[in-house]
Amino acid sequence: MTRLARRDFNRLAAASLLCGVGGFRARGQARPRVVIVGGGIGGATIARTLAVSGVPVEVTVIERKPAYVSCVFSNHYLAGLRSLESLTHGFEAVGGRPGVTVRPGTVAGIDPQLRRVRLDDGAQISYDRLVLATGVSFRYGGVEGLDAGASNIMPHAWQAGPQSRLLRSRLESMDDGGVFVIVVPPPPFRCPPGPYERACLVAHYFKQAKPRSKILILDASDSFAYQDLFEEGWAAHYPGMIEWLPAQFTGGVSAVDPDAGAIVTGAGPFEAAVANVIPEQSAGPLAEQAGLTDESGWCPVDPVTFASTRHTGIHVVGDATFGGDMPKSAFSASSQAKACGFAIAADLAGAEALRPHLFNACYTFLGPEDAFVNAVTFEPDVEAGRIARVHHFVNTVGEAPDVRQRTARDATSWYATFMRDALG
Repeated sequence: MTRLARRDFNRLAAASLLCGVGGFRARGQARPRVVIVGGGIGGATIARTLAVSGVPVEVTVIERKPAYVSCVFSNHYLAGLRSLESLTHGFEAVGGRPGVTVRPGTVAGIDPQLRRVRLDDGAQISYDRLVLATGVSFRYGGVEGLDAGASNIMPHAWQAGPQSRLLRSRLESMDDGGVFVIVVPPPPFRCPPGPYERACLVAHYFKQAKPRSKILILDASDSFAYQDLFEEGWAAHYPGMIEWLPAQFTGGVSAVDPDAGAIVTGAGPFEAAVANVIPEQSAGPLAEQAGLTDESGWCPVDPVTFASTRHTGIHVVGDATFGGDMPKSAFSASSQAKACGFAIAADLAGAEALRPHLFNACYTFLGPEDAFVNAVTFEPDVEAGRIARVHHFVNTVGEAPDVRQRTARDATSWYATFMRDALG
């Protein structure tokens, strides 16, 4: 089912290119300038889409990091099942595409009226179209004592890289018999199944190296995505090792004390040998400064073109958007980026954007050889101004082990193909 969904996606994307974009010529003599902020999955995919669109454009990708470290499969790193190097991808292929330049730097501000971005080194870059593909930022105000400094003691590891190394180091140095506490923030947040997959794979590591240790999940919600599948996996693979406490039981997390390793809830404090506190998330200060966010903290967009509903000439894709039914995931960002890239190319050529077919495919591991997949198709609901789910496939409880083992093998090859597709 997942392979079918992906094949359909590639075919539809190719058809969109040939029928709706190929052969376009931009108006006027000068090449339109498209600036993309963020070189991860969303930004790199838009750059590639524009490079092959047939529209002569000048694309500048601004990226502050020297390499992209994928959050996808980063829980495997925490469990000692993969190296962080295997999740690290350079930007050489992105910058090697026709008409595309990767510019190292950090965007300090956006001027939507003058259509230019300002970098932290003082440089200014003008644009005809701007795309924000910046992912999520963290909102630290919701939990007392939780700030960026506290995250160096109670690492979130929700942006792969140094935080992942820090959390892995804490888990390795933890005494056998300690309690690993995962704090799950209120939704929406990036990768809804991610915290619960993390519990599974760290539990696998504990079974091998620290069998007397426990995992406690303190959730801001009273239920979570694919709960029946996770609970089946916990009972089968890690009986008695993982405990999940919903908000209705704890009253929610109100404060943390990093020095004491304490997490305070309405039901009282919990002590952690290692704490993984995932903060609340939003589109971030750059989007807010540019006036692209609404009261939700996310960026509202047109569900066909991903153009900002707040400022003309600006598009937003990926985790920073309010995507309706579409979750915040790497594959969602890729799908949105292709639709957005086609829409920008069409607009620059004076044509109407095609109605996109949007997809998300997500593999989640309950153990190294036990994985499930959810494959979802979406369509824009133009009247409601949101993205609506159309079809959904997900594995079910009670499946034979060989089905889950095959899914786990598929996930590994899917990851390699996905990264190559986006980043070269």
